Amino acid sequence: MTELRRFKQVDVFTATPLLGNPLAVILDADGLSDRQMLAVARWTHLSETTFVLPPSSAGADYHVRIFSPAGELPFAGHPTLGTAHAMLESGFKAKTAGRLIQECGVGLVPIDISRAGWLAFQAPAARIYTMNESYFPLLNAAVGGETTVTWSPPVVVDMGIRWLIARADNALSCLQMKPDTLALERLLKRCEADGLAVYGLHEAKGPADYEVRAFLVERGALVEDPVTGSANACLARLLHAQGFPDNPAFAESWRVRQGTALGRDGQVCARFIDGEPWIAGQSVTVVDGTFRL
Repeated sequence: MTELRRFKQVDVFTATPLLGNPLAVILDADGLSDRQMLAVARWTHLSETTFVLPPSSAGADYHVRIFSPAGELPFAGHPTLGTAHAMLESGFKAKTAGRLIQECGVGLVPIDISRAGWLAFQAPAARIYTMNESYFPLLNAAVGGETTVTWSPPVVVDMGIRWLIARADNALSCLQMKPDTLALERLLKRCEADGLAVYGLHEAKGPADYEVRAFLVERGALVEDPVTGSANACLARLLHAQGFPDNPAFAESWRVRQGTALGRDGQVCARFIDGEPWIAGQSVTVVDGTFRL
């Protein structure tokens, strides 16, 4: 039987529609099968679609399942913030004032809702692996021949989703990269990573502290993610582990711009509370209605 289910399409990491990273949210997903969820994700053709379900954990406010067109993900950042935005806008009330608890594939993820207009998720724990040096030539080929290794070697940061993180010489070098699809696909397979995130430091008084770009290969095609919560969360874990070599003040907070090469203007704020990284951003609803399933 066909049902109408509440649906929102949210632009995440922006307060201006069409400048962030879009997310589809099915707010009433109870009763949908895995096959139906995957079909919806493929139909929306966005990087992720989320499905909101009743929680199975007593400590959670709701359960989220996150699907890309290729399958389910245990965690992703912009779907976490976008789903929370959609829930709150729909009138959902948190169990605890100022905080939501999302249940997903990696467990329980706290979301701070106390700052008007901004939401922030606590970055899940991560494991960090240094990339094998023999892969350096392949890495440079994957980013179009630009030098990416400066003061520190690239690493894989595993947060349920695995990002290979490499540092560009600066923000401009990051923006000028032209990835090679075949080399990138080979590199990600060898590193057992889901995507490559490259970051570069902006000069003083720039539009942000870091420029970030994130690349994936899906079904043989190069995809650049407009604004990536999980990659920025992995970067936060990495910089914390390295002792914030660019600026000791980053131990409190820093700003990221992402999506510039795609004509977007994603704005991400990373801040540390009691030594734990939180990834913050704004969201705006672009489409609000029902989904016929």
